[in-house]
This record gives sequence, C-alpha cells and structure tokens, in this order.
Amino acid sequence: MNQQLYVGNLDFKVTEDALRDAFGACGTVIEVTVVKDRDTGRPRGFAFVTMSSPEEAQKALATLNGKELAGRAVNVSLARPREPRPGGGGGRRGYGGGRRDRH
Repeated sequence: MNQQLYVGNLDFKVTEDALRDAFGACGTVIEVTVVKDRDTGRPRGFAFVTMSSPEEAQKALATLNGKELAGRAVNVSLARPREPRPGGGGGRRGYGGGRRDRH
C-alpha cells in the first residue's frame, strides 16, 4: 500500500505546517507538499502528505477524510502515481510537442 496521500478541497490559507500538525496526530509525517500554481505561486487547493508507513497512511485516511480543516471538509485518498503528460514536452514551457511541418 502507498504511504502518500492526496488531500483535496483545501482552503487556500492552509499551510504545510497546519497539515503536518493535523496528519501528525495519526503518525509520523515524512513530507508535506502544498501544490502551488507555477505562474502565480498561489496554492491550488490540494496537497500531498507522505506518512512513514502504509498503516499510518491508512489511519490518517480513515481519521481525516471528510473532517473539517480551516472551515472546509477535506478529501483524503491514496495518491495515484503521476501519469505521463500528453505531448511529450521536456518540461520547458512553450517548447516540445514535436515537429510541425509548415506549408
């Protein structure tokens, strides 16, 4: 079982420290990442929390899914592996995707 959890429906004011505190009640938190918009730097309303064991991840899921955090009921689920993005770009914005023949 996975040790990384997806946390959705977050209020934009929720910090990594607040998530670390909330999930720390269920076990040892290894890493917390609040996902931010790359252009504006503002939070996007979801995060990933990595627990130290699958058992702790399951406990956090059972305990915190649907619970209120900063005024919103959060959605907690097991994180899925990241899927490759279509287009094959190299991560450089505006470049990649392949050759286009111009007529």
